Amino acid sequence: MKILLTDIPDESLDLDIEEKFGAEEVPLVSPVKACLRLTKVYGEIIVTGSVNAELELECSRCLKMFRRIINAPVNVVYHPLEEIGTDRHELTDDEMDMEFYKGEELDLKDLIREQIILNIQMKPLCDENCKGICSQCGTDLNTGTCSCETKKIDSRLEVLKKLLEK
Repeated sequence: MKILLTDIPDESLDLDIEEKFGAEEVPLVSPVKACLRLTKVYGEIIVTGSVNAELELECSRCLKMFRRIINAPVNVVYHPLEEIGTDRHELTDDEMDMEFYKGEELDLKDLIREQIILNIQMKPLCDENCKGICSQCGTDLNTGTCSCETKKIDSRLEVLKKLLEK
């Protein structure tokens, strides 16, 4: 979704966006909904609001697919690309929510996609109490138990166990 900077009035522009992404980009169940306010301040564009999406993710423990609703706040400042210097420097905390625009157009699709991806857990879980699967037989421990031996051996003593088995 591209917005011309000339379309943003001096007071601000409120947008209600419903955007579809390809399945390869973000695992969406339905279109993303975003409520954004764009405000011009001395050449900068301040974007605030929220992004809402329903995703289909795979649980990191039991490997089952589950749905998760994400409500991500948006607070980003766009600066003209011409402001970037050629010197390299380490970003400060204030610069982490900073983006750049070139020309007279602002593409919000990248911003929306980025906010969704940043709010997906690194290891998504279907439930905080998910027991996962058995590492030996693969049984889903949420739905039943397995008959695998659960005897834990100190990894440093693993060599001695192999000697006893001979």
